[in-house]
Amino acid sequence: MHPTEPMTPAPPIAAPRWRESTLMGGLGPAFGTCLPPSPLPGLHWVARSQALAAELGLTDWLQTAEALALLGGNTLPPVGATQASVYSGHQFGQWAGQLGDGRALLLGEVDSPAGVMELQLKGAGLTPYSRMGDGRAVLRSSIREFLCSEAMAALGIATTRALALVGSPAPVRRETMETAAVVTRVAPSFIRFGHFEHFAHTAADTGALRKLVDAVVDRFYPDCRGAASPALALLEAVSRRTAVLLADWQAVGFCHGVMNTDNMSILGLTIDYGPFGFLDGFDPGHVCNHSDHQGRYAFARQPNVAFWNLHALAQGLQPLVVADIGDDIDALKAAMEPYKTVFAETLQARLRAKLGLRAARPEDAELFDDLLRMMAQERTDYTIAMRALGRFSSADGALNTPLRDKFMDRDKFGAWAARYAARLRAESSLDAERAGRMDRANPKFVLRNHLAESAIRLAEGGDFSAVDSLLTVLQSPFDEHPQAPAAYAALPPDWAQQLEVSCSS
Repeated sequence: MHPTEPMTPAPPIAAPRWRESTLMGGLGPAFGTCLPPSPLPGLHWVARSQALAAELGLTDWLQTAEALALLGGNTLPPVGATQASVYSGHQFGQWAGQLGDGRALLLGEVDSPAGVMELQLKGAGLTPYSRMGDGRAVLRSSIREFLCSEAMAALGIATTRALALVGSPAPVRRETMETAAVVTRVAPSFIRFGHFEHFAHTAADTGALRKLVDAVVDRFYPDCRGAASPALALLEAVSRRTAVLLADWQAVGFCHGVMNTDNMSILGLTIDYGPFGFLDGFDPGHVCNHSDHQGRYAFARQPNVAFWNLHALAQGLQPLVVADIGDDIDALKAAMEPYKTVFAETLQARLRAKLGLRAARPEDAELFDDLLRMMAQERTDYTIAMRALGRFSSADGALNTPLRDKFMDRDKFGAWAARYAARLRAESSLDAERAGRMDRANPKFVLRNHLAESAIRLAEGGDFSAVDSLLTVLQSPFDEHPQAPAAYAALPPDWAQQLEVSCSS
């Protein structure tokens, strides 16, 4: 280019198309408090989800200083006001009264190619609902939430997402002194079961509860609008979504850890990643939350806990149902009843996919149960064993030594393997073709606690490379990733057994 020739200006960076939240922001002051985030010093990027940025049309914007300041809580979005939401809920089975966003602020909504999404900052400072907390999140727990949000999405499990993780040297005291961080959460809505419980328990009349139900139905469940009781129809729709979510959790070996009603999404999303964990050795009684002394939220109990939480939601919606169709307890019970069928059918479908079975047969349930029971007796690594099933040979007399060697009782495994091989041959399953299908149902990589812990220890020293490396494999967990560290798909080291996560994690 000639030196005197004018430069062509670079195209402007596409910024988020912000608007005030039409859901929470439009409901009125009874539903939350408008306040700004509390600024942090020394903001720096820890991690960004380029995959989510692309889905939102924010790839270039996410590289800017403007994005860093906004997502770190040091500036405000151009429209509306940031808001902390009020809700209530049951915690560990006991009514806890008013809760709310103690360290989260809703920035607003953005229009995107993926639809209208709410953006929320977690760790943005004190709110009226912080109770005894400080309104902050720490780097340790924020890395866990960021990575697991994106990992779950890549596994095909309904979840809130994480766009970015911003760090700061500001000190935050937990068990020890740590540093602050802010996670940008993304979801169509962050409405929880606890929102409905709150207004059913605290409001003098049903006006606010009706307003909330109408807003959620109109936005997310329009098919419920024509029902005699939209609240009752909403309960049934949410029961079905929750059933699918729990089946997906159980199929992949995910433990949430703190399934309080204020941590249950009205959209059937996985929300509030705290003391979560993926199973290593298969243990139905595994309790991933060190604070859960009674084992209420053990892995095998999760489906029943979700059903209990739906009963709490039903109690929250009951005043509207009574106003619509009269005091009909049987109608409320009937609205929740699909949960049982949908959960069982979905879990069976997920397990069929994991075992490479195309058609459903009556004997399949026993085949699944016997495999899981055998794995539970020996604490066989769930993710590794399921992935290895993709290499199973259905040939008559095949020993399947690599898979058999993962079980101490080889004779017992051999008897099960013979049944499984016969089942595969009965539907003329071709091993090579089936292996490809099974590899798309059985992830090679999940976010094990020790992998997160290793990345956290490096990040606390200023090295975020392991966070980026883990994110890369977790965002395509069914691929082989031959360049990834072998430890990412290996048995956990001995020291991993000493790791504990709690509600502060």
